[in-house]
Amino acid sequence: MADGFEIGGIRIARGETRRIELPVVRLYTDTEMAIPVYVQRGKKAGPTMFVCAAIHGDELNGIEIISRLIRSRALKSLRGTLIAVPIVNVYGVLEQSRYLPDRRDLNRSFPGSSKGSLAARMAHVFLDQIISKCDYGIDLHTGAIHRSNLPQIRGNLDDEETRAMANAFGVPVLLNSTLRDGSLRQTAADLGVRILLYEAGEALRFDEFCIRAGLKGILNVLRYLQMLPKGRRQQSIEPFIARRSGWLRAGDSGIVNHKKRLGDHVVKGELLATIADPYGHELDRIQCNADGIIIGKQNIPLVQEGEAMYHIAYFHEPHEVAESLEALQDSLLPDENF
Repeated sequence: MADGFEIGGIRIARGETRRIELPVVRLYTDTEMAIPVYVQRGKKAGPTMFVCAAIHGDELNGIEIISRLIRSRALKSLRGTLIAVPIVNVYGVLEQSRYLPDRRDLNRSFPGSSKGSLAARMAHVFLDQIISKCDYGIDLHTGAIHRSNLPQIRGNLDDEETRAMANAFGVPVLLNSTLRDGSLRQTAADLGVRILLYEAGEALRFDEFCIRAGLKGILNVLRYLQMLPKGRRQQSIEPFIARRSGWLRAGDSGIVNHKKRLGDHVVKGELLATIADPYGHELDRIQCNADGIIIGKQNIPLVQEGEAMYHIAYFHEPHEVAESLEALQDSLLPDENF
């Protein structure tokens, strides 16, 4: 970590904290748009890690997680450099939309180009000014509109160091996830930056449990990387790796009566939901295809034929995962001080 650390042409010395407005493409009204970046450097050398949120502009939990992170008293003892970006897709947040004004998905536009589309130019700026300067990263996401995700970590768990970071984060569900072309995670991996993706909650909603689990997880990772001193000993949450997951889809269109909730342990053949017509006549029954944990779920009681309804992660011992989920809920007390 060099003393000449710089973002957006602004130098940040050791022991210094700065808020930077990183310029991106202007609106056609000639309005300047900028990505807000918070940089805190410890007085002592250490790794550089970024935490970012709202790459999809309707995924808001991460904004609140980062807001609480940068106000955390724990950061007073920071070693190395923390780069916190609460809103990457500023355009999407303004419009409460997953996408950019050009209808592209920013998380499919990396590594980008300085002369490409709006999405490509934003991706290029974020890669050049943030990702390329880091050793580690945590990318914060939620489910899509009308879908909730159970707090979970996704990453390349075949990589030993990434798996150790995922274990340290402290949520029970770890999903070994393949890299997607054009994603931030793929680009970071190409640069040798080890990265976790935290999925929790629903688009356009704050979820207090997911926010608290995310904040605690980031602090746990900072402690694992020795960027923060070890905290007081807490109840450990045993993580479980799912090598496989899948969506169960509606066989017919109609009105849904959900029988199961997010986080439930389900077994093969168990009834998850029924689908009926407006007169109450049953059209379809959604049954579990294998033992597992519900890690994603559609929320509204309306469904079209073929629509994804339940995301099931498959574990050898799903009942133990359910017990760890209960332990996580118990550990996130409302008055816990981070």
